[in-house]
Amino acid sequence: MTTWVVLLRGVNVGGANRLPMKELRELVSSLGHSEVVTHIQSGNLVMTSASKDRATIATEICDGIKSSFGLGVTAILRTPQELRASVAANPFSAEAKVDAAHVHIVFLSDVPKPEFAAQLEPERFTPERFAVLGSELFLHYPNGAGRSKMNLDYFEKRLHVRGTARNLNTVAKLIELAKR
Repeated sequence: MTTWVVLLRGVNVGGANRLPMKELRELVSSLGHSEVVTHIQSGNLVMTSASKDRATIATEICDGIKSSFGLGVTAILRTPQELRASVAANPFSAEAKVDAAHVHIVFLSDVPKPEFAAQLEPERFTPERFAVLGSELFLHYPNGAGRSKMNLDYFEKRLHVRGTARNLNTVAKLIELAKR
């Protein structure tokens, strides 16, 4: 059995894409996964599965959400080990020690091509900063993410991949949940 952390993009954010977590747990369990738990109301879940094929699992979950709730979402899967490696690679770890809620990791659906990453404009969002490392994008919002112009749409359009962001506090909680 493999433990997976499933991160859904854009669920229950700003009143849109309403997806009750109890029903999400039931749906994922009905797909044959076990020990399904959710964290907060924004599409975070931890589960175990006999399947090691993340693309197939993601497709099954997205198709199930579409047919059951009418929502088109993106699911990005990581193992707990991959989450820990992402936290360890965080280039904004000093900033995270001051306030982990101001540092986010965007989990990308794939590793962006280097030529796409090279076209990003780091100075565009000063004092906010970002770094692309493999299939993760790290964001530092010194004044908080709420009114930032550094948003996911900018990165998805330029990197040609989908992503979903979590602050470091949420990532830490998901790592803890995966230990159960």
